[in-house]
Amino acid sequence: MRIRVINGPNLKLLGTREPEHYGPATLDEILAALNARARELGVALESYQSDIEGELVRYIGASRGEADGLIVNPAAYTHTSIALRDAIAAVALPCVEVHLSNVHRREPFRRPRFTAPVCLGVIGGFGGFGYILALEALAHHLAGGAKR
Repeated sequence: MRIRVINGPNLKLLGTREPEHYGPATLDEILAALNARARELGVALESYQSDIEGELVRYIGASRGEADGLIVNPAAYTHTSIALRDAIAAVALPCVEVHLSNVHRREPFRRPRFTAPVCLGVIGGFGGFGYILALEALAHHLAGGAKR
């Protein structure tokens, strides 16, 4: 099982960026914990981060045939990017959207989501542990345990 983890803008700043919303862990720390759980599950992970919308679109588009599923944290592009939404839909891979914070407890402009409707599910509000929850859910789905 091959899963790609795709992280959007400003996530390289985790650990110092608004820790009251995003927690104290860095992206590297979150991914290290995620990789450890993936090894336990026998899942091969590949991670990518970019602040540039077009690079994220290109990476998602290149995932067909290279991955069985996606975990995506589009960050602010969740609320603005039809291009990311269309890329996720176009590759037709099961995708779980993850967010560190609970957007429903934050500013109203964070509530609209372009990407969520083309994802299998959305996990948010659990900090870095949300990535592990997304991995568990996606691996379960890919193993035939969850039907949409």
